[in-house]
Amino acid sequence: MSSDNVFIKNRPATFEYAIEDKLKAGIVLTGSEIKSVRDSKVSFNDSYCLFINGELWIKSLYIGEYVNAGYAGHDPVRERKLLLTKKELKKWQNKIKEKGLTIVPLNVFVNEKGYAKIEIGLGKGKKLHDKRDSIKKRDVEREIKRHLG
Repeated sequence: MSSDNVFIKNRPATFEYAIEDKLKAGIVLTGSEIKSVRDSKVSFNDSYCLFINGELWIKSLYIGEYVNAGYAGHDPVRERKLLLTKKELKKWQNKIKEKGLTIVPLNVFVNEKGYAKIEIGLGKGKKLHDKRDSIKKRDVEREIKRHLG
């Protein structure tokens, strides 16, 4: 297995949501999809997670088509099943019933065994003033790095 250290981050997720809890989950992928993930052809635009029949699925996660897939290609934005334990699923299903909580994908990576994994977060939507605080904090950190570096 190749250890390409693929790590694709969903930057807007931490800006739009206050993340309360995180989990790492497996993703059910086809052969051409895992090759596209290893090529870092992943986009998180408007992607989110939802429960269907007690299982967690991710919607709108774009995984680009693999060039050499031939006839065995895949739909770039199909729903993909996430793999978690029953205990984790039940815990998070109860938490999202609370007002304003949603499950957002934070990043996709390939672990040392070569499997694609996704880190998901239980987030609460930020208000405008919270976003301003995030911008201010980021700018201060950038200034500090500029003066130290």
